[in-house]
Amino acid sequence: MDPFYPVQVLADFVAYGLFNLGKTSLWGSALDFFIYDSIKILVLLLAIIFLVSYLRSFLSPEKTRKFLTKRFTVFGNILAALFGIITPFCSCSAVPLFIGFVESGVPLGATFSYLISAPMVNEVALVMLFGLFGFSVAFLYALSGVTIAVLVGYIMGRMHLEPLVEDYVWKIKAGDSSKEQELTTKDRINDAYLYTLDLIKKVYPFVLLGVGIGALIHGYAPSNALTKIAGKGNIIAVPIAVLIGVPLYSNSAGTIPIIQALISKGLPLGTALAFMMSVTALSFPEMVILRKVLKPKLLGIYIAILVAGIIFTGYLFNFVLNQ
Repeated sequence: MDPFYPVQVLADFVAYGLFNLGKTSLWGSALDFFIYDSIKILVLLLAIIFLVSYLRSFLSPEKTRKFLTKRFTVFGNILAALFGIITPFCSCSAVPLFIGFVESGVPLGATFSYLISAPMVNEVALVMLFGLFGFSVAFLYALSGVTIAVLVGYIMGRMHLEPLVEDYVWKIKAGDSSKEQELTTKDRINDAYLYTLDLIKKVYPFVLLGVGIGALIHGYAPSNALTKIAGKGNIIAVPIAVLIGVPLYSNSAGTIPIIQALISKGLPLGTALAFMMSVTALSFPEMVILRKVLKPKLLGIYIAILVAGIIFTGYLFNFVLNQ
C-alpha cells in the first residue's frame, strides 16, 4: 500500500469533493496533483533533512570527504549515483539532499552524480520496464542512467565549479565537528530540528512554485505530435523528443504508461526513453527549484551536459536495438 495513500484521499476529497471539479478536467487534475505532491514532498523533506542532519552530527565533513575520495577519483561519483537509485525521491526533494551533501563536505562532482541519478533512475520505473519490456531493457535503462550520472558528475567535479553554487549554501552552518563527542542525543535532535526548519523555509517556497507549474502541465503528453515528428527514420528524432519533454513534469513511474503508448504507436524505444529522461531529470519545474541553489552559469552547464548525455543514451538504445 502506498504510504501516502491518506494524502491522496485528502487531495481527491478537496479537488473532486470540496471543489466539485471533474476528475478528467484540467483544473481538477491539476489541483489534485498540486495538493498531493506538495504535501508528499513536504513530508519527505521534513523526514529526510532531519534524518540526514541528525546522522551528520556523528560524522565530520573531513571524514565524509575521505570516505568518498579514499580509493580513486570516481569512487564518490559511483557511490552517489548508486545511492540515487535507491532513494525514492523526485527531483524536487533531491535538491535539499544536494544542499546537505555539499554542506557535509561531499565533493561537488559526487553531489551532482546523486542529483542526476535520483530522479533519472527510479526503482519503480525499473520494475515497470522489466515487466513491460524485459530484463535487457530495464538493465540498459539503469546502466545508462548511472553511467550518465557518474560521467556528468565526474566532469563537473573536474571543472571546479564550487564558486557557482549560491553563496548561502556554503554559509549554512552544518555544526562544529570538534564538539562531536560533547553532543548529547537531545542536542543532536534539537540541532537537527532547528536546521530542518531553517532549510525548509529557504527551499519549500521554490518547491511549491515548481509543483504548481508542474500541476498545470501534469499528464499532458503530445503523443500524436511526438510520434509524427520524432518517429522512425528521423535522424534528429531523439533531440526533438528531449526538447518536447523538457517543459513537462512527472516522475519516472508516471511516464511509463506514456512511454508504452508512444512505443505502441511506433516511436523507437531509445527515442521514447530519451523523452522520459528529459521529463523526469530535466523538467522546467526542477530547474526553477535548482535555481535556488545554483547560479545561472552552473545551472546552464548542468543542463547542457545532461542534455548531451540523454541524447547519447537515446541514440545508443536505437542503435543497439536497430531502430
